Amino acid sequence: MPLSVHYFFADWLIYPLIFHIARYRRKMVMKNLRLSFPEKSEDERLAIAKAFYHQFCDTIVETIYGSTRSNAEIKEREVFVNAEEVNRAAKEHGGCIVMMAHMGNWEWKASCQQWFDPEVTEMNGYRKLKNKAMDELMIFIREKREGVLVEKQRLLREMVRFRAEKHPIVLGLIADQKPRPEVTRTWVTFLHQDTGFLDGGEIMGKKFNYPVFCLHVSRPKRGYYVSRFDLITMTPQETAEGEITTAYARLLEQNILEEPALWLWTHNRWKWKR
Repeated sequence: MPLSVHYFFADWLIYPLIFHIARYRRKMVMKNLRLSFPEKSEDERLAIAKAFYHQFCDTIVETIYGSTRSNAEIKEREVFVNAEEVNRAAKEHGGCIVMMAHMGNWEWKASCQQWFDPEVTEMNGYRKLKNKAMDELMIFIREKREGVLVEKQRLLREMVRFRAEKHPIVLGLIADQKPRPEVTRTWVTFLHQDTGFLDGGEIMGKKFNYPVFCLHVSRPKRGYYVSRFDLITMTPQETAEGEITTAYARLLEQNILEEPALWLWTHNRWKWKR
């Protein structure tokens, strides 16, 4: 089916079901928006919530649509800016780290492999899903873009192997989830709240001395995304502890303020305090 038909189901079936009938995590979304945008009125926050739920439904149908589409078709819809800079840095340094977030359609981000030279491999760390069928589906969708999907427990070992083989990689890490408070080393004032951040991207960058980038996401129109690689540092081992993670948090915050509906507001991001 063309994407327009998928959007018809998103607008007239999935959105009413999730937003109005099931009211999926609406209390959590509104709570997060109240804390993040205290300067906005309740009507303004509700407008952001509705726009977010429409984006959430679009992500569902776009992921289904993309599972049967060629790399060339997705490349037209997911454009990566500054990919040549990342490609060059990966070949010069042996690899790069890209810290990403749940912005826009994060499932399409694996298509960035099409923007790199063949000798550069796009690698993604992921956490295995409890549902076996869903886990196999997600692996199929992500690996269809020719990147490499690695469970987080095996990630370090695979990075060492690729480095030993002198095979440059671009490692994409989703870094906006909440870490458990007992292992959180970096806390940042983020969207008006004291927020703990995962620092795996910083740790990996320093361990291998790989340049670190942040992925900025925008949606110029429905069904099309522009993802831009913003450099955080070319020399991670020269940075102070927490500096890279804090810089990522600042860039992500700015991205969210620009297009708040693109972020995943259903996540209980501030469950734990310092």
